[in-house]
Amino acid sequence: MAEIDFPAEIRALRSTFASIEEVSDVAKIKEDIEELSEMAGVPDLWDDPSEAQKITSKLSHRQSELERLERIQSRIDDLEVLVELAQDEADADSKAEAVTELESLRKSLSQLEVVTLLSGEYDAREAVVTIRSGAGGVDAADFAEMLLRMYLRWAERHGYPTTVLDTSYAEEAGLKSATFEVKAPYAFGTLVVEAGTHRLVRISPFDNQGRRQTSFAAVEVIPLIEPTDHIEIPDNEIRVDVFRSSGPGGQSVNTTDSAVRLTHIPTGTVVSMQNEKSQLQNRAAAMRVLQSRLLLLKKEQEDAEKKAFAGDVKASWGDQMRSYVLNPYQMVKDLRTEHEVGNTSAVFDGEIDDFIDAGIRWRAHGSVSARK
Repeated sequence: MAEIDFPAEIRALRSTFASIEEVSDVAKIKEDIEELSEMAGVPDLWDDPSEAQKITSKLSHRQSELERLERIQSRIDDLEVLVELAQDEADADSKAEAVTELESLRKSLSQLEVVTLLSGEYDAREAVVTIRSGAGGVDAADFAEMLLRMYLRWAERHGYPTTVLDTSYAEEAGLKSATFEVKAPYAFGTLVVEAGTHRLVRISPFDNQGRRQTSFAAVEVIPLIEPTDHIEIPDNEIRVDVFRSSGPGGQSVNTTDSAVRLTHIPTGTVVSMQNEKSQLQNRAAAMRVLQSRLLLLKKEQEDAEKKAFAGDVKASWGDQMRSYVLNPYQMVKDLRTEHEVGNTSAVFDGEIDDFIDAGIRWRAHGSVSARK
């Protein structure tokens, strides 16, 4: 095994970290923390719980950003001291510890680099994710439920609060569709790379002949709107339908028409909500998601007009983007970045950070040049 040139490696770490610091704008982070701390200290802050939660969440996120940067800086300094100690005393244990920490720091800096790539117009927003079963019958509905669990477990691993807004159950098993919010800063920028068509290949647990089946599910990710977005929707452009919420197998969850379906007539966009207890709450949640979808639609139309002049023919995210193969071998592979893993159980249990990181790099560079 080749001897590690620690001085050169530490210089490389410091150079990478300096670039990350510059892009992160540490001075702005500190300024935001000071401003948000003042806002959080106002005596009547919690008179408006929604606004208070938004302020404290932003403050916590900015503080975490600063702490993460300061922690990396400290670790690089400590590594340098550890290397000097190992060399001065010819300490094999310290050298082995330094090798392990060097590799850990490389990984941490790589993850920080990914965060700096989240600079899109809506990347800092919270996210609304919708999963829909596609071709494949009951297997597709089951696959949609597997994906819902995967994303909720991923959010749980990171401590991101989630709220399931709507679930439409399939007749035999699984889900026709599900919509949930991820309430964390940069959730949209992080998860938007998951949008597209996902494919599952496996021996169907629903086929009594044990045949291999291929099924599909679509994932949509949109940014949650903010009050400043000013997406006005005239009442005469919305059709409102109410119905009773239902659970698996069509069993009634309640006996009142509390579920709400909103249809935006000009675009045909449909949003339904049934997980809140009252019709009023479901309507408010549905309106919030409808506004978010129309906001993104408006942005996409504006971008399309700009691209038409430039002749942009970049591939669409709507095509197949990831394949989950459980038979005849075990493999999850992203078809854009070519990142792949063999531990399919871990992926379905929410271990998808490497796929997300590779996707963010792919989106930023517009190619597969940032393969893992």
